[in-house]
Order: sequence, then structure tokens, then C-alpha cells
Amino acid sequence: MNNPFETLIVPGGILLLGFLSALLLPAPAFSVTVAQHLLQMFHLQDLNQLYTVVFCVWFLLLGALEFFVIRFVWRRWFRA
Repeated sequence: MNNPFETLIVPGGILLLGFLSALLLPAPAFSVTVAQHLLQMFHLQDLNQLYTVVFCVWFLLLGALEFFVIRFVWRRWFRA
């Protein structure tokens, strides 16, 4: 019989690991011309807003990707 908290704890722990490891990966850096083009395209005020959006999206994408990879590995090889 499984622990009732396992369905909550295991995915939460995997997601937390994904988010923490996403912080260690380098985020993209744009050249000046690309940054200016993105500022105009998304109607942002300055580079601070651009990089805030970029870091948030980078963090969420890598965290979600690593969540699914770690979950796949867990279910495939470690789950009894």
C-alpha cells in the first residue's frame, strides 16, 4: 500500500529539483541589436524588463523540462 502523501510529495520534490537545477544553467544573453529588436517587438521599456521576462521564461521552461525528464527516469527505473 502506498503512502497517501506519495502522490503529492514525489512530483513536488521532482519539480523542486528541476527548478533548483534550472538556476544553475546559464540563461541566454542577447547582443545589443537583438535586445533592441526584442524591446521594440514586445513594447518593453528597458533591458531590465526584457531580462526579467527572459529569466522567468527560461526558469519555467527548464524547470518543466527537467520535471518531465526526472519523472520519466523515476517511473522507468526506480519505481517498484
